[in-house]
Amino acid sequence: QVQLVESGGGLVQPGGSLRLSCAASGIIFSDYIISWYRQVPGNQRELVAAITSGGSPNYANSMKGRFTISRDNAKDLAYLQMDSLEPEDTAVYYCNAKTWYSGLLGYWGQGTQVTVSS
Repeated sequence: QVQLVESGGGLVQPGGSLRLSCAASGIIFSDYIISWYRQVPGNQRELVAAITSGGSPNYANSMKGRFTISRDNAKDLAYLQMDSLEPEDTAVYYCNAKTWYSGLLGYWGQGTQVTVSS
């Protein structure tokens, strides 16, 4: 059974930092592109960052320079380091794993809430 479990969300003040983790099980982790998405109620889910199986990152333009995606294939973990957080970053953050044989949607975690507020 495939599971993606996000953790590390919470309440942080503007300008602060958080590191989200995505723990995977039931998949060959190194086969998968891992992506982080976020969603605000009433809005579409938007891509934050993605990292290839080999560790090459890509970021949405608004996150460049503030967020860092990484992965540890030996531990089946992916991370999203978020710095200089702004209230506009408040959202539920989701981890997604997708590969050529997983189907178009891939697998999703349950999400972790990030709230940026003073």
